[in-house]
Amino acid sequence: MLWGMDVLRRSGTLLVDLALPAACAACGVEGAPLCPACRPAANARMALPPGSPLGLSAGPPDPLVQLEWCAPYAGVMRLALHALKYAGEQRLTAPLGAALAARWSRAGALGDLMVPVPVHAARRRERGYDQAELLARTAARHLGLPMVPALERVRATTPQYRLDRRHRALNVADAFAVKDPHAPAIAGRTVVLVDDVVTTGATLSACAWALLAAGAVAVAAVTVAKER
Repeated sequence: MLWGMDVLRRSGTLLVDLALPAACAACGVEGAPLCPACRPAANARMALPPGSPLGLSAGPPDPLVQLEWCAPYAGVMRLALHALKYAGEQRLTAPLGAALAARWSRAGALGDLMVPVPVHAARRRERGYDQAELLARTAARHLGLPMVPALERVRATTPQYRLDRRHRALNVADAFAVKDPHAPAIAGRTVVLVDDVVTTGATLSACAWALLAAGAVAVAAVTVAKER
């Protein structure tokens, strides 16, 4: 079933490519969703060692044991992620997911499986896809790890970018839960959360607490970008 869905997804992407050739989300050059000149921006932090300063106090927010990201949320990366989330440019999951995998391969200390941070079901219906799930699927394929869409948002939340840092944790508190069919896959495992952008880490923390409550041994996270 999942294989069939993957074939349909790839076939749909191919048809879109044929009907509407991709243009770089950052500079507009025709040919690829992120052109060769802009693509290195997705790997801006590749040479940095694990555990580089986060700008999120002394370390990753509790209960995460590690938090990594690929690039600052600015310039090329801001344009690319905006196109992925709001302009329907799903082809960007290929270069951005590859960047996630490369950073985690370089810096990640653990991981039995990858779990995307889910959007609310209403937003997924409106958008037609969940960008974090697409990114996690691509990254997991590169890393040879399973991708398990184990989490769900059990209540709608205000978009985090509309809130100041003080109110973000309260906004997402108890907003996530592990879906019952996926609980056995989480128990006893080390989990790598995947999301597009991290700011304060409040959403990642809320997801991590839900995974630990379902029996995960430890939770780390990797994102495409970090907003200052």
